Formats: sequence, C-alpha cells, structure tokens
Amino acid sequence: MSSVLERPAEAPTSSKFTLPKLPDGRVSVYQPQQQGLIYPEVPAFSNFAEERLHLKQRLVAACRAFALEGFDYGFAGHLTVRDPERPELYWTNPMCVHFAQVKVSNLILVDHLGSVVEGKSALNRAGFVLHAAVHEAHQDIVAMCHAHTVYGTAFAALGKPLDPISQDAAAFFEDHVVIKDEAGAVAVEEKAGTAVCDWFVGVRAAIHQNHGLLTASRFSIESAAFWFIALERCCRQQLMVEATGHKPVMVPPDRSRYSREHVGSEYIGWLHFQPIYEHLAATQPDMFD
Repeated sequence: MSSVLERPAEAPTSSKFTLPKLPDGRVSVYQPQQQGLIYPEVPAFSNFAEERLHLKQRLVAACRAFALEGFDYGFAGHLTVRDPERPELYWTNPMCVHFAQVKVSNLILVDHLGSVVEGKSALNRAGFVLHAAVHEAHQDIVAMCHAHTVYGTAFAALGKPLDPISQDAAAFFEDHVVIKDEAGAVAVEEKAGTAVCDWFVGVRAAIHQNHGLLTASRFSIESAAFWFIALERCCRQQLMVEATGHKPVMVPPDRSRYSREHVGSEYIGWLHFQPIYEHLAATQPDMFD
C-alpha cells in the first residue's frame, strides 16, 4: 500500500530544483519564524568553482557517513553527484577505496560513457552502469546513493514495498518503488542500467529486488545520502516488527501523506544531513585533503 508499483511514464527534463514553499513563505514547518536564530541555510554560490567544491565536500561527507553507519562491503557501494558546470559529468567515489578513506582529492569525475575525465582511480563498473543510466535518463536527478547494506539487502529479498508502520517509514509512502527488473543480477552490462533507470520517475527511493536500496535526489547529495540512511533504518525496523509475528498497526494513508510532505521532503533530507556534516567536519578534517 506504500508504493507506486506500475512502470512509470517518461522522465521529465526539468533543471534546477525549486523547493516548494508553505503559504507563509517558509520551505518547512521546521524553519524558524523568529528572526536571528542559528539555523542552517541552503547555500548560494557566486561561481561554479565554489559550488563544485561544496558538492565535492558533501559527497565526501556522505561517503564518510556511510562508513560510520557500517554500509561498507568490500568495494561495493557508490555515491554520485552531477557537476554544476558540466551536468553531463558526475563526481563519484573511487573504486576500491573504503568509504572512510574517501576525500576530496581522490574523487573522480566521469562521463556517461564510463570514462574517467578527472582523477587517478578506476571507476566502479556496477556504479557506472546504474548511476550513469539514471543520470542520463533523468536530467532532474542530481545525486544518487547505493550500498550493499545488511537490512536493506535482506528486505529487498522480500520483493515488496516498505509499509507505513511509523512516522519515519511514512516519509517514503507512495514515494518509492520495488524494481524487479534485473533482480539479483550483477549489474555490469549497460542493459541492466537501462532496465532499472526507467523506474526513477517521480520517486526518490527504490528497493531493487535481491539487490538492495537506491536513493536519488533532485536537490542535493545530502538529501540522497540521508534518505538512504533513513531507508536502511526503516527496513531494519520493519524486519524487527515482522519478526515478532504480530501484525503492525499502519499509519493511515492520509496521515502518511501528511508525514511524507512535512518530514519526508528533499529539504528535510538536506536538513537532517547538516548535523552529520558538521560532526564529520569537526572530527574527520582529513576528508577535505
């Protein structure tokens, strides 16, 4: 009851994402009405170089956050974000470098043909196949995340959508899909990426059957990363509840949609990531090397 399961229509081709606003002009109920308080603000940039550095630093922080969450599994897992000046290219973590060792200096810039344009490390072939296909097919998607996590992979074996059993899970209500195409196959052939990418129209998360979780953002790498962390957490919670043998009480559809709009937006994902970034910046300054 919590996912659109029909194959979606053709992808839109919008460019810069505009945050929807409340009637009072705020982008979220969490944004303070009182002036002068310390509160994260969405940054603005004066040039592409400034924006590029910002994106690379947040991409590295997302990788470090994945390390803290224990999302590493050998060389598996890839996070991407479009270059602001050349959107046909995207930045990603290097092949065979642990999430905890990713830094600004070892990121690689790649094109949709799988060629490394900037950087010294090789490209993760599976990451290229899936992410390049989605980025190329959906010009509105700016960032993606995927990792072989314990609970997300286990939940993906069930081949079903996440249920709205909590406010956290309701954030994904009608905003994720279950992908059965190429289920369980090692995605290193380009046709595998093509089969998967069509499902990302109008949603920000996917459960790839027998494979794992993927998230996409039309706003920021921070949002894509946080919602991946949240989706893994929700999969774990549902598996724990189902293991009790008792049928959980669902959040009603109308309340689930309300929660999704107010605690499940792109902006809220970005906002959730801000304390994660600040903590990493203070405790792991080597990530900026």
